[in-house]
Amino acid sequence: MVLVAVFGVALLIAVLLSGLAARTVLSTSLLFLVGGALVSDGFLGLIHITPASEIVSVTADLALVAVLFTDGQHVSFAKLRTNWRNPARALGLGMPLAFVFMALVTHWLVGLDRTTSFLVGAVLAPTDPVFASAIVGRKEVPAKLRELLNIESGINDGLALPVVLLLIAAAGPTAAGHTDEASIGRIALELGLGLAFGVLLPLLVGGLVRFRLLGAEPKLQPLLPLATGVILYGLCHLTHANPYLAAFSAGAVLAAVSPEAKDAFEPLGEALAELAKFAALLVFGALLTPTLFADLSWRGYVAVVLATVLIRPVSLLISLTGTRFARREKLTAAWFGPKGFASVVYGLLVLQSGIPHAEEAYTLIAVCIAFSIVAHSSTDVPIARMFDVEDLVGIPDDEQDPADPPTEVERKAAV
Repeated sequence: MVLVAVFGVALLIAVLLSGLAARTVLSTSLLFLVGGALVSDGFLGLIHITPASEIVSVTADLALVAVLFTDGQHVSFAKLRTNWRNPARALGLGMPLAFVFMALVTHWLVGLDRTTSFLVGAVLAPTDPVFASAIVGRKEVPAKLRELLNIESGINDGLALPVVLLLIAAAGPTAAGHTDEASIGRIALELGLGLAFGVLLPLLVGGLVRFRLLGAEPKLQPLLPLATGVILYGLCHLTHANPYLAAFSAGAVLAAVSPEAKDAFEPLGEALAELAKFAALLVFGALLTPTLFADLSWRGYVAVVLATVLIRPVSLLISLTGTRFARREKLTAAWFGPKGFASVVYGLLVLQSGIPHAEEAYTLIAVCIAFSIVAHSSTDVPIARMFDVEDLVGIPDDEQDPADPPTEVERKAAV
């Protein structure tokens, strides 16, 4: 109950400071991360959580599923059919480049063996703009930029998972017991089942709603997508289907087949996703003890900095070369590649796998996630406001997309 009380206090403080956070570099995500660290064994000792604690994996898993389910509902298939090239570039070129670059830095700088280094690269390859919510949630940020980051973060979690599992299986003899579970066939089955459940279940629910004798009362309509998500989560864990791919695809299909249910659920869904995110941040923060940071060498810290300020930006900028994004849009997309819940979940898989150098790999992963959360969640609001200011003053951009709608200043000048 101490953890529940701490969460309630942290939530109250975050709500009271949310108005200030929306206007400054103060971040509610950072408040929960720091709050978790303060009440952990490393400081006040109010709660006792280790990476092996079940609450760690459960909260991270629930938060990731909740966030992906709500993010999927923001995907427009109509827009995606015409704007699929940019997300495909980010996923097909930017993500593999980040994966390889991180693996090389880990091997050459930190000194981990090749397999474990590539495992670290795979864990840290997925991005999670939920920690940069001002970018994907603000209307002044160009829609195509928000769409790129949203689709990339929603899909890359599922793409990274099979690579993580295969590398865990290959990392050492102590992981031999996982070889069968991580076989290519089994992984493909889990991904296929997740995608199938994510598509078929919303279609089934949408069909049931259309029956004449059935239908949701307006005040209960928001619970229809919630019930779908809960069933999907349980079904995936019972069948070992991939819950992350299922959640994202279910959200997208639900929004397409039942827009009215999506609109009714949106306020509730966003609130639930925020609660799940805050709970996971509090628990993850409790793992960030002084001992954890002391265990990472100075070379490890260099690798963490490179992962955030160089590897992700360079990888995505390469993948977006030749696109019609404006320069500031490319730079924003390249910067906002925070490591989030997927990396937390996959990092815990590494720690619990029993492979050689598992603890060293997890320490590097955990510190990198913490550094990324601090860096990205404290810069999202200023950068989002930059777009609004530039539009208001009519500052031209030498790489502006001709397809972009004219600004207010440009419309007046044309008249």
